[in-house]
Amino acid sequence: MELRQLEYFVAVAEEASFTRAAARLHVAQPGVSAQVRQLERELAQPLLDRSGRSVRLTEVGAAAMPYARAALAAVADLRHAVEEHTGLLRGRVSVGMLASSSSGYDLARLLAGFHDRHPAVEMTLSEASSDQLVEALGAGRMDAAVIAPGVTAPTGLETLTVADEPLAAAVGHRDALADRDTITLAELRDRPLVSFPHSVGTRALIDDACASAGFRPRIAFEASDPNVLAELAASGLGVAILPAPYAQARPADLRTITITRPDLRGQLALAWRADAPLSPAARALIDHIRRARAS
Repeated sequence: MELRQLEYFVAVAEEASFTRAAARLHVAQPGVSAQVRQLERELAQPLLDRSGRSVRLTEVGAAAMPYARAALAAVADLRHAVEEHTGLLRGRVSVGMLASSSSGYDLARLLAGFHDRHPAVEMTLSEASSDQLVEALGAGRMDAAVIAPGVTAPTGLETLTVADEPLAAAVGHRDALADRDTITLAELRDRPLVSFPHSVGTRALIDDACASAGFRPRIAFEASDPNVLAELAASGLGVAILPAPYAQARPADLRTITITRPDLRGQLALAWRADAPLSPAARALIDHIRRARAS
Protein backbone atom coordinates (compact mmCIF):
# COMPACT_ATOMS: atom_id res chain seq x y z
CA MET A 1 0.00 0.00 0.00
CA GLU A 2 1.38 3.40 -1.03
CA LEU A 3 0.53 6.89 0.13
CA ARG A 4 -0.10 7.86 -3.47
CA GLN A 5 -2.86 5.25 -3.65
CA LEU A 6 -4.51 6.69 -0.55
CA GLU A 7 -4.21 10.21 -1.93
CA TYR A 8 -5.84 9.19 -5.21
CA PHE A 9 -8.59 7.27 -3.40
CA VAL A 10 -9.45 10.30 -1.23
CA ALA A 11 -9.39 12.67 -4.21
CA VAL A 12 -11.73 10.49 -6.31
CA ALA A 13 -14.16 10.13 -3.40
CA GLU A 14 -14.19 13.89 -2.76
CA GLU A 15 -14.59 14.78 -6.43
CA ALA A 16 -17.01 11.90 -7.19
CA SER A 17 -15.12 11.55 -10.46
CA PHE A 18 -11.85 10.04 -11.67
CA THR A 19 -11.51 12.78 -14.29
CA ARG A 20 -11.94 15.65 -11.82
CA ALA A 21 -9.63 13.95 -9.33
CA ALA A 22 -6.93 13.62 -11.98
CA ALA A 23 -7.27 17.32 -12.87
CA ARG A 24 -7.05 18.27 -9.20
CA LEU A 25 -3.93 16.13 -8.71
CA HIS A 26 -2.35 17.22 -12.03
CA VAL A 27 -1.91 13.63 -13.20
CA ALA A 28 -3.32 11.51 -16.03
CA GLN A 29 -6.72 9.94 -15.39
CA PRO A 30 -5.63 6.36 -16.31
CA GLY A 31 -2.92 6.57 -13.66
CA VAL A 32 -5.46 7.50 -11.00
CA SER A 33 -7.72 4.61 -12.00
CA ALA A 34 -4.85 2.14 -11.99
CA GLN A 35 -3.60 3.18 -8.55
CA VAL A 36 -7.06 3.02 -6.98
CA ARG A 37 -7.68 -0.43 -8.49
CA GLN A 38 -4.32 -1.59 -7.13
CA LEU A 39 -5.36 -0.40 -3.67
CA GLU A 40 -8.66 -2.27 -3.97
CA ARG A 41 -6.80 -5.43 -5.01
CA GLU A 42 -4.48 -5.17 -2.01
CA LEU A 43 -7.45 -4.77 0.33
CA ALA A 44 -9.48 -7.39 -1.56
CA GLN A 45 -12.52 -5.11 -1.36
CA PRO A 46 -14.15 -2.56 -3.71
CA LEU A 47 -13.83 0.92 -2.24
CA LEU A 48 -15.68 2.85 -4.95
CA ASP A 49 -18.97 2.23 -6.74
CA ARG A 50 -18.46 3.11 -10.40
CA SER A 51 -21.88 1.99 -11.64
CA GLY A 52 -23.63 5.38 -11.58
CA ARG A 53 -23.05 8.67 -13.33
CA SER A 54 -20.86 9.76 -10.43
CA VAL A 55 -18.41 7.72 -8.38
CA ARG A 56 -19.55 6.92 -4.83
CA LEU A 57 -18.00 5.24 -1.83
CA THR A 58 -19.00 1.68 -1.11
CA GLU A 59 -19.81 0.72 2.46
CA VAL A 60 -16.24 -0.54 2.87
CA GLY A 61 -14.87 2.59 1.23
CA ALA A 62 -16.80 4.82 3.63
CA ALA A 63 -15.37 2.86 6.56
CA ALA A 64 -11.83 3.14 5.16
CA MET A 65 -12.00 6.84 4.31
CA PRO A 66 -11.28 8.28 7.81
CA TYR A 67 -8.18 6.09 8.10
CA ALA A 68 -6.93 7.11 4.66
CA ARG A 69 -7.33 10.78 5.54
CA ALA A 70 -5.66 10.25 8.91
CA ALA A 71 -2.68 8.57 7.24
CA LEU A 72 -2.26 11.43 4.79
CA ALA A 73 -2.59 13.98 7.59
CA ALA A 74 0.07 12.16 9.66
CA VAL A 75 2.50 12.25 6.75
CA ALA A 76 1.79 15.95 6.18
CA ASP A 77 2.46 16.63 9.87
CA LEU A 78 5.70 14.65 9.71
CA ARG A 79 6.91 16.65 6.72
CA HIS A 80 5.89 19.90 8.37
CA ALA A 81 7.82 19.05 11.53
CA VAL A 82 10.96 18.21 9.55
CA GLU A 83 10.68 21.30 7.37
CA GLU A 84 10.19 23.54 10.40
CA HIS A 85 13.26 21.98 12.02
CA THR A 86 15.43 22.48 8.96
CA GLY A 87 14.00 25.91 8.21
CA LEU A 88 13.24 25.05 4.58
CA LEU A 89 9.64 24.80 3.41
CA ARG A 90 8.77 23.42 0.00
CA GLY A 91 5.57 22.57 -1.78
CA ARG A 92 2.73 24.29 -3.58
CA VAL A 93 -0.15 26.43 -2.37
CA SER A 94 -3.14 27.54 -4.42
CA VAL A 95 -4.87 30.75 -3.35
CA GLY A 96 -8.09 32.36 -4.58
CA MET A 97 -9.34 35.90 -4.26
CA LEU A 98 -12.37 37.98 -5.19
CA ALA A 99 -12.28 39.64 -8.57
CA SER A 100 -11.97 42.95 -6.73
CA SER A 101 -10.57 42.84 -3.22
CA SER A 102 -11.02 45.40 -0.50
CA SER A 103 -9.05 48.60 -0.80
CA GLY A 104 -7.98 48.07 2.80
CA TYR A 105 -6.52 44.62 2.18
CA ASP A 106 -3.33 44.06 0.20
CA LEU A 107 -3.12 40.34 -0.56
CA ALA A 108 -0.26 40.87 -3.02
CA ARG A 109 1.88 42.39 -0.27
CA LEU A 110 1.17 39.46 2.06
CA LEU A 111 1.99 36.90 -0.63
CA ALA A 112 5.22 38.75 -1.42
CA GLY A 113 6.18 38.65 2.27
CA PHE A 114 5.43 34.93 2.40
CA HIS A 115 7.52 34.34 -0.74
CA ASP A 116 10.47 36.20 0.79
CA ARG A 117 10.27 33.94 3.82
CA HIS A 118 9.64 30.69 1.91
CA PRO A 119 11.09 31.11 -1.61
CA ALA A 120 10.90 27.36 -2.36
CA VAL A 121 7.09 27.31 -2.10
CA GLU A 122 5.32 27.58 -5.46
CA MET A 123 2.21 29.78 -5.29
CA THR A 124 -0.70 30.22 -7.69
CA LEU A 125 -3.38 32.93 -7.45
CA SER A 126 -6.71 33.03 -9.27
CA GLU A 127 -9.77 35.29 -9.20
CA ALA A 128 -13.43 34.29 -8.94
CA SER A 129 -16.68 35.14 -7.17
CA SER A 130 -17.23 34.16 -3.52
CA ASP A 131 -19.54 31.31 -4.53
CA GLN A 132 -16.99 29.92 -6.97
CA LEU A 133 -14.18 30.24 -4.42
CA VAL A 134 -16.20 28.42 -1.75
CA GLU A 135 -16.99 25.64 -4.22
CA ALA A 136 -13.31 25.34 -5.19
CA LEU A 137 -12.28 25.12 -1.53
CA GLY A 138 -14.84 22.41 -0.87
CA ALA A 139 -13.66 20.43 -3.88
CA GLY A 140 -10.02 20.72 -2.83
CA ARG A 141 -8.94 22.71 -5.88
CA MET A 142 -7.71 25.56 -3.68
CA ASP A 143 -5.92 25.60 -0.35
CA ALA A 144 -7.19 28.99 0.82
CA ALA A 145 -9.19 31.90 -0.56
CA VAL A 146 -10.19 35.44 0.36
CA ILE A 147 -14.00 35.57 0.26
CA ALA A 148 -16.83 37.90 1.28
CA PRO A 149 -18.49 35.66 3.89
CA GLY A 150 -21.87 37.42 4.03
CA VAL A 151 -24.19 36.96 7.00
CA THR A 152 -22.77 33.62 8.10
CA ALA A 153 -19.57 31.79 7.25
CA PRO A 154 -19.98 28.94 4.73
CA THR A 155 -20.30 25.52 6.34
CA GLY A 156 -17.23 23.31 6.34
CA LEU A 157 -14.80 26.21 6.28
CA GLU A 158 -12.68 27.95 8.86
CA THR A 159 -12.34 31.69 8.38
CA LEU A 160 -10.12 34.53 9.53
CA THR A 161 -11.38 38.10 9.08
CA VAL A 162 -8.79 40.09 7.16
CA ALA A 163 -10.73 43.27 6.35
CA ASP A 164 -13.67 45.04 7.98
CA GLU A 165 -14.89 48.25 6.36
CA PRO A 166 -18.04 50.39 6.60
CA LEU A 167 -20.46 50.33 3.71
CA ALA A 168 -21.58 53.74 2.49
CA ALA A 169 -24.06 55.21 0.04
CA ALA A 170 -22.55 57.04 -2.90
CA VAL A 171 -24.24 59.35 -5.43
CA GLY A 172 -23.20 61.72 -8.17
CA HIS A 173 -22.90 65.38 -7.26
CA ARG A 174 -26.11 66.23 -9.15
CA ASP A 175 -28.20 63.72 -7.21
CA ALA A 176 -30.89 65.01 -4.86
CA LEU A 177 -29.08 63.32 -1.97
CA ALA A 178 -25.73 64.97 -2.72
CA ASP A 179 -26.16 67.52 0.09
CA ARG A 180 -26.65 64.83 2.73
CA ASP A 181 -23.94 63.72 5.16
CA THR A 182 -25.89 60.80 6.62
CA ILE A 183 -28.90 58.74 5.62
CA THR A 184 -30.82 55.82 7.09
CA LEU A 185 -31.21 52.69 5.04
CA ALA A 186 -35.00 53.05 5.21
CA GLU A 187 -34.75 56.37 3.34
CA LEU A 188 -33.42 54.47 0.32
CA ARG A 189 -36.63 52.44 0.06
CA ASP A 190 -37.82 54.11 -3.15
CA ARG A 191 -34.46 54.82 -4.74
CA PRO A 192 -32.88 52.62 -7.43
CA LEU A 193 -29.79 51.00 -5.94
CA VAL A 194 -26.51 49.95 -7.47
CA SER A 195 -25.17 46.92 -5.61
CA PHE A 196 -23.23 43.70 -5.67
CA PRO A 197 -24.77 40.56 -7.23
CA HIS A 198 -25.92 37.69 -5.03
CA SER A 199 -22.64 35.86 -5.69
CA VAL A 200 -20.87 38.41 -3.46
CA GLY A 201 -21.40 37.78 0.25
CA THR A 202 -21.83 41.49 1.02
CA ARG A 203 -25.08 41.50 -0.98
CA ALA A 204 -26.66 39.17 1.60
CA LEU A 205 -25.83 41.71 4.31
CA ILE A 206 -27.52 44.48 2.33
CA ASP A 207 -30.61 42.39 1.54
CA ASP A 208 -31.02 41.31 5.16
CA ALA A 209 -30.63 44.88 6.42
CA CYS A 210 -33.26 46.12 3.95
CA ALA A 211 -35.64 43.34 5.00
CA SER A 212 -35.17 44.34 8.65
CA ALA A 213 -35.98 47.93 7.65
CA GLY A 214 -39.23 46.70 6.09
CA PHE A 215 -38.57 46.87 2.37
CA ARG A 216 -37.13 44.99 -0.56
CA PRO A 217 -34.28 46.85 -2.27
CA ARG A 218 -34.83 48.11 -5.83
CA ILE A 219 -31.61 46.89 -7.47
CA ALA A 220 -31.19 48.69 -10.77
CA PHE A 221 -27.65 47.59 -11.58
CA GLU A 222 -25.33 44.88 -10.27
CA ALA A 223 -21.55 44.54 -10.48
CA SER A 224 -19.04 42.50 -8.51
CA ASP A 225 -16.34 45.19 -8.83
CA PRO A 226 -16.88 48.12 -6.43
CA ASN A 227 -15.07 50.38 -8.88
CA VAL A 228 -17.81 49.67 -11.42
CA LEU A 229 -20.46 50.41 -8.78
CA ALA A 230 -18.78 53.76 -8.20
CA GLU A 231 -18.78 54.50 -11.94
CA LEU A 232 -22.49 53.71 -12.23
CA ALA A 233 -23.37 55.95 -9.28
CA ALA A 234 -21.21 58.78 -10.60
CA SER A 235 -23.13 58.53 -13.89
CA GLY A 236 -26.41 59.12 -12.05
CA LEU A 237 -27.78 55.61 -12.50
CA GLY A 238 -28.62 55.01 -8.85
CA VAL A 239 -27.40 55.08 -5.27
CA ALA A 240 -24.42 52.76 -4.87
CA ILE A 241 -23.90 50.82 -1.66
CA LEU A 242 -20.24 49.87 -1.53
CA PRO A 243 -17.21 49.87 0.80
CA ALA A 244 -16.67 53.46 1.90
CA PRO A 245 -13.00 53.69 0.79
CA TYR A 246 -14.01 53.15 -2.85
CA ALA A 247 -16.40 56.09 -2.76
CA GLN A 248 -14.09 58.31 -0.71
CA ALA A 249 -11.29 57.74 -3.22
CA ARG A 250 -13.32 59.62 -5.89
CA PRO A 251 -14.42 62.93 -4.31
CA ALA A 252 -14.54 64.67 -7.68
CA ASP A 253 -17.15 62.20 -8.98
CA LEU A 254 -19.02 61.01 -5.91
CA ARG A 255 -20.61 62.25 -2.74
CA THR A 256 -20.11 59.74 0.07
CA ILE A 257 -23.03 59.47 2.52
CA THR A 258 -22.71 57.62 5.82
CA ILE A 259 -25.45 55.03 6.31
CA THR A 260 -26.94 55.07 9.81
CA ARG A 261 -29.47 52.76 11.38
CA PRO A 262 -28.05 50.23 10.75
CA ASP A 263 -24.29 50.60 10.62
CA LEU A 264 -23.43 48.33 7.69
CA ARG A 265 -19.98 46.81 7.41
CA GLY A 266 -18.49 44.64 4.70
CA GLN A 267 -15.94 41.99 5.55
CA LEU A 268 -13.38 39.88 3.77
CA ALA A 269 -12.20 36.63 5.27
CA LEU A 270 -9.46 34.14 4.51
CA ALA A 271 -11.13 30.74 4.30
CA TRP A 272 -9.88 27.16 4.20
CA ARG A 273 -11.38 23.72 4.64
CA ALA A 274 -12.05 22.69 8.21
CA ASP A 275 -12.45 18.97 7.53
CA ALA A 276 -9.31 18.25 5.48
CA PRO A 277 -5.60 18.29 6.36
CA LEU A 278 -3.65 21.29 5.18
CA SER A 279 -0.35 20.91 3.38
CA PRO A 280 2.65 22.33 5.25
CA ALA A 281 2.86 25.16 2.70
CA ALA A 282 -0.82 26.05 3.06
CA ARG A 283 -0.60 25.93 6.85
CA ALA A 284 2.46 28.19 6.79
CA LEU A 285 0.67 30.71 4.53
CA ILE A 286 -2.37 30.85 6.79
CA ASP A 287 -0.13 31.33 9.83
CA HIS A 288 1.74 34.09 7.98
CA ILE A 289 -1.50 35.95 7.19
CA ARG A 290 -2.78 35.42 10.74
CA ARG A 291 0.40 36.97 12.17
CA ALA A 292 0.19 39.88 9.74
CA ARG A 293 -3.44 40.48 10.70
CA ALA A 294 -2.55 40.51 14.41
CA SER A 295 0.35 42.95 13.99
